[in-house]
Amino acid sequence: MTAATALYRKYRPQTFAEVRDQEHIIRVLEGALKKGEIPHALLFCGSRGTGKTSTARLFARALGTSELDLYEIDAASNRGIDDVRELREAVHTVPYESKYKVYIIDEVHMLTKEAFNALLKTLEEPPAHVVFILATTEEDKLLDTITSRCQVFRFRAPSRAVLAETVTEVARKEGFALAPDAADLIAVAADGSFRDALGITQKVILASGDTIGSADEVAAIIGAPRVALLLRLLGALHEKDTAEALSAVADATATHVSMDIFMRLFLEHVRAVLLLRHMPGSTADILAPFGEAARESLTTLAKSGAASPLNSHLLLRFLTASEQLARSPIPSLPFELAIIDVTTKEGK
Repeated sequence: MTAATALYRKYRPQTFAEVRDQEHIIRVLEGALKKGEIPHALLFCGSRGTGKTSTARLFARALGTSELDLYEIDAASNRGIDDVRELREAVHTVPYESKYKVYIIDEVHMLTKEAFNALLKTLEEPPAHVVFILATTEEDKLLDTITSRCQVFRFRAPSRAVLAETVTEVARKEGFALAPDAADLIAVAADGSFRDALGITQKVILASGDTIGSADEVAAIIGAPRVALLLRLLGALHEKDTAEALSAVADATATHVSMDIFMRLFLEHVRAVLLLRHMPGSTADILAPFGEAARESLTTLAKSGAASPLNSHLLLRFLTASEQLARSPIPSLPFELAIIDVTTKEGK
């Protein structure tokens, strides 16, 4: 039995054209290559899983740099002054078989202050045959003197739609079909990370008993509530049934549902109700991420009109609760307090 290749590695972009949602960066890199104006130092900034390292490797390949002349350094493990001194000495040796030696330094913000200062001297006067590509998830921790010596590229987090499209396509290539609401749920849980999205997709494929992935299968894996539980909570709030709404949250807690994901999905559903109510011409687009049961329920709730408790005031109250989740010693408490506020006479 052999270990399965991680999907994010298996489907890593092999060309610039395959890099998703970073057109503003790819256009500049391709322009530099076409004009032969290669920056000696590039800084790739952005949240995890947005394609920084993959793009760095593609750029190195486009420069004609072979594996022998490509060096990847994890600054989290090689963060000291001695490590950077070794690098400073190594950069002066000529490439083995390429025009450029490329150094990709990942998580560069992890370097010590002394290491930063040593790296700065190398960035100021690099050999003509060397290109540095620095990558970081925390740009604010970098010294201004480092940033100013690099061409800075800021990677944006992929949109939810792009993530859903990506996991659907990858699942299909793996002989697996993701339902649209299942793909959307993965996109929500991935929170702007291609790597996380593909990691969740791989878990769903491994755990599924067939070749079709439903939203409830995804929910069970990522700690999200089942669709029926979300719709039950929405219905209880619509009826101002405090006990039933609190019971739905209690059931979520009992089944180890993540309150963060529960809250986010709940907000998505309430938002959909409001949008359906105020943008009737966009019904198809608004309902596209949801499954059949949710579509029917959301449409019915939207038709209840402005008198429904599912309104902008309720949404604002739960937005406040979502901000309190991380600080609460009891994960479900902000959710429960918000329910009581909006369903009791005191909360009206």
